[in-house]
Amino acid sequence: MSGEQDAAPGAPQEPERRPTAGQSGGPAYSAFTPPEGIPVVVLPPEGALWQDRMRAMIRLPATERPAPAPGGGAAPTVSLPRVLDLTLRIGELLLAGGEGAEDVEAAMFGVAFAYGLARVEPTVTFTLLGISHQPALTEPPVTMSRTVRRRGTDYTRLAAVFHLVDGITAHEVTLEDAYRRLADIRRNRHPYGSWVLTGASGLLAGAASMLVGGSPIIFVAAGLAAMLGDRLAWLLAGRGLPEFYQFAAAAMPAATMGVLVDRYAHWIPGASGVQSSAVITGGLFALLPGRALVAAVQDGLTGFYITASARLLEVIYLVVGIVVGVTLVLYAGVTLGADLNPGQALRAYDHPWVQVLAAMLLTLAFAVLLQCERGVLVLATVNGGIAWTVFGVLHQQAGGNQVAATAAAAGLVGLFGQLMARYRYVSVLPYVTAAIGPLLPGSATYFGLLALTQHHPDQALTQLTKAAALALALAIGVNLGNEIARLALRTPPPTPRRAAKRTRGF
Repeated sequence: MSGEQDAAPGAPQEPERRPTAGQSGGPAYSAFTPPEGIPVVVLPPEGALWQDRMRAMIRLPATERPAPAPGGGAAPTVSLPRVLDLTLRIGELLLAGGEGAEDVEAAMFGVAFAYGLARVEPTVTFTLLGISHQPALTEPPVTMSRTVRRRGTDYTRLAAVFHLVDGITAHEVTLEDAYRRLADIRRNRHPYGSWVLTGASGLLAGAASMLVGGSPIIFVAAGLAAMLGDRLAWLLAGRGLPEFYQFAAAAMPAATMGVLVDRYAHWIPGASGVQSSAVITGGLFALLPGRALVAAVQDGLTGFYITASARLLEVIYLVVGIVVGVTLVLYAGVTLGADLNPGQALRAYDHPWVQVLAAMLLTLAFAVLLQCERGVLVLATVNGGIAWTVFGVLHQQAGGNQVAATAAAAGLVGLFGQLMARYRYVSVLPYVTAAIGPLLPGSATYFGLLALTQHHPDQALTQLTKAAALALALAIGVNLGNEIARLALRTPPPTPRRAAKRTRGF
């Protein structure tokens, strides 16, 4: 008796099953949800960017992933502990540099997969990296972990790590060469010294004050206050104080300068009617943690909720530190009779081209603070100018909603950044983080704090809620632009690119 039975008349027919390209071994089905409820993941074609392939592959169960290609960059008898250790070290540099958890996991899996380890499960949280490899289903897994204790923003180092991962996944870098290049990356000095960063901080604050209607005198005052706050933060950091106190101390000089300008500006010839509030607003732009906010929202949108919660808690602590520093000085200034009027910084600016130039100057200074490569500075600056132009047209000229205009401008920033990152095979952060600087909610944050110190809780709640909405619109817009670029660009890179890279000896 045959084990197969004909289907009853009228019974629903099971859809035809077709092999899925990119998967080897075992049954494979077309891209529909099977009866067990697990969506089928279709791998990008060979030659696609390693980020796209590894993101898709890591979503597959370990038993359904294709086997690594024979040979490649791995030695015939590759050392399992050394591969896992190299993977963790690369992941540590990426996570400490501010990269999103999804990209860190993709990089870790790509490195291990390139050296012949298929059954690998990387795990990324805010401070802990783990990786587990099971040689066979009947053998116990080998697990290693590494703790991220120090974080530092250096996008030049981040780009170098991306190039290293790119070479490893292309089977162009042996294990020993990878260790050597990783050691060189760690030893490399930052491209800009501490005093250059201090000057960039002052330039950023001065340009931000121009965005809210500041005059040249306000530009100088905001810049001096920001540089003083930066050196004060460097001093506290050298003594080992947590970042909370560093941000609180760095916010005080800007608030103090605003109070002094309000009280004694009439002593300076031609300085009557200057916008003292713009000084404090510019100082806040130099301190708001836009990088951490974007990373937190990105992790939340990609499903890394624990890491997103930790990053968001970090943002909250840093913002509270800024609030404490500014509020203490503002309260003392109001008590001493300072007349800080928010309307001074809300007046319409008659020269939009000045604001565009100020936005580009702010972006350039922000990119220097983030230790971006010199070749990235021009592109990031142009991206920031375009973002502010879009925001100004939608909000200031067309009268649109400020939150919607911010989200639209941030979406273009993310789209342009993802295009440039794919063109140059690097992380998207250097092209995005600095460009959103002009859109940060510095003025709304300051107005909320000022209303709080002047005992107007309703106005304070309105302004602080507006600042939070702008921050979320900024982060979501950047992430949406990134995802649109990923969906639109599905074609693999041209073949000559790999050959050209080999000829350079990488």
